[in-house]
Amino acid sequence: MNESRLFADYLVNTKYQDISGEAIDAAKKEVLDSLATALGGTTKPGIPEMVALAKEWGGTEQSTIFGYGFKCPAPVAAQVNGSMIHALDYDDGHPVSLTHIGCVAISTSFAAAERMGTVSGKELLAAIVLGGDFVSRMGLASKPGGSALGAGWHPTTLFGHLGAAAEAGRIFKLDIDKMLDALGLAYHQCGGAGSGVGDGALAKRMGPGFAAKAGITAALMAERGITGDRHFLGGDEFKGGIFNTYYRGDYDTNILTADLGKRFENINIGDKPYPCCGFTHPFIDATFTLMKKYGIKADQVKNITARGGQMVYGMIAGGEAKVAPRTIVDAQFSVPWTVATALVKGKVTLDSFTPQSIKDQDVIVVARKVTGELDNTMNRHGVGPGRVTITTTDGKQYVEEVENFLGSVLNPMSFDDCAEKFRECAPCALKPLPSATVEKIIDLVRRLDEVDDIGKVTRLLG
Repeated sequence: MNESRLFADYLVNTKYQDISGEAIDAAKKEVLDSLATALGGTTKPGIPEMVALAKEWGGTEQSTIFGYGFKCPAPVAAQVNGSMIHALDYDDGHPVSLTHIGCVAISTSFAAAERMGTVSGKELLAAIVLGGDFVSRMGLASKPGGSALGAGWHPTTLFGHLGAAAEAGRIFKLDIDKMLDALGLAYHQCGGAGSGVGDGALAKRMGPGFAAKAGITAALMAERGITGDRHFLGGDEFKGGIFNTYYRGDYDTNILTADLGKRFENINIGDKPYPCCGFTHPFIDATFTLMKKYGIKADQVKNITARGGQMVYGMIAGGEAKVAPRTIVDAQFSVPWTVATALVKGKVTLDSFTPQSIKDQDVIVVARKVTGELDNTMNRHGVGPGRVTITTTDGKQYVEEVENFLGSVLNPMSFDDCAEKFRECAPCALKPLPSATVEKIIDLVRRLDEVDDIGKVTRLLG
């Protein structure tokens, strides 16, 4: 089977009417969640610098950089917006495939739509569903016995290159051959190392932007007749392709293609209630549950044990940077820090991840009381469970384990929850939006399938 052509045909010929209502509703939630985190990310480190670069580069005024009201070439706008959405680590993700979806899909689709002129909400939603399904399937299929992260790649960025090309190609109305070329050209640019997290580097938030820019660029090149590698997924008859190149052929074709066109993986995308790595969320939920059940307060804590599987263990027992973060990225990827923040502050919000808050000595004192334990029975292909054991100064011990954390597939956030998140993030934008504008955007996204021009949303964000 030629999986590359199969997906190109799927991306081009699947009609809006073929997509389930559940998948369309999930895409609306994805749009609102991503626009929320974009506004919250407008001023975060790395983003103003990228906007300054975009202004320096100049070019045709095609697509809007969210929150800045500044237009530039579509690939550049997508790059900045993709990084902006991901900057808070508050954006949605597929918890099993370990891919963030909205940061690439929304930045790409909105930029591509503006470049086209007028694109309806239905067209936008179809591109988001199909592209997100494609990326999620690639993440699910890679290293089915373990995890894409184990190979050293950040799957959001790596697979996001192809996802962005799919979304842009769909909006640009490419035919099957040109879609194949777009995806092949995107594959030619693929990359995305996962090591930036360990360094606490801003490179982590730049990855989705690289993918969005590359995907739109690939689709624009294909539109003009530039050909690409048409076996970008590989296959038995061809030993190249993304899985052979980046995963040494360790993937499952059946997972990649099962129920294609009938089951849309975007319905399994989770939204984040906390602005930090999803692997920390089961531990945060467990901590809040213990606090609520037993009235535990930070000054009563003698020690804490955080137990989890292999994928999260480095975030539990990762050394000094996990208890006394050097950077905001360190804090976002630390179980001790986020658990301590929950105990000391009683909440984990945007205010928990600022240059000032990560130096809070009260939090650091509690973070130093956290010991990590590895439990391989808790390993999952994706975000696994987290168990928190709190021993109090009077010798009592309290235990809570959480697998279906808030925002996961079996414990999802609703559209209204995402609307509250939008209201939380909007005041943090470079130019805070008036409440009336906030409510108008929420309403437009809620009925996006009725909107004749998505520019109506973009203009309100500017």
